[in-house]
Amino acid sequence: MANAKWYVAHTYSGYENKVMTDIQKTVENRNMQDIIQEIRVPMEEVVEIKDNQKKVVERKIYPGYVMVKMVMTDESWYVVRNTRGVTGFVGPGSSPVPLSEAEVANMGLERVTVQLDFAVGDSIRVKYGPLEGFVGAIEEIMLDKKKVRTKVSMFGRDTDVELEFNQIEALV
Repeated sequence: MANAKWYVAHTYSGYENKVMTDIQKTVENRNMQDIIQEIRVPMEEVVEIKDNQKKVVERKIYPGYVMVKMVMTDESWYVVRNTRGVTGFVGPGSSPVPLSEAEVANMGLERVTVQLDFAVGDSIRVKYGPLEGFVGAIEEIMLDKKKVRTKVSMFGRDTDVELEFNQIEALV
């Protein structure tokens, strides 16, 4: 089975929750849970002050958009595209473009648990980026940022750098 990816469906403003509910119903009725796996309208809590009263309200982070995690097939495309209130997918022309892993992470659509094979003091090499090929030792692991702090030798001096987990590999 192909991997499901997150796609963004454009909707009429104010129809996001209705679209989400309608897609969920269609998925259930047609037994498509393996193809269309998740539908989300990302929300955030915002404090509004009105007449000197603080009130916490839920607000759509991306008004006019619904996030759909699905395997792109003719059937899944058809179901989402023909849901009332959907005007199309985000992407050039008629070809939907899945969100990249970085975009999914930044939008907080998935909480990714990272399995770390590193510990403070381990020697690592930078796999890609401006410091590709540089070698260093891990000084700090920042789980919340998904980064490590290490010193690399640049121009004959040790320099502190922060690298993302996926940028490094262990030196064996």
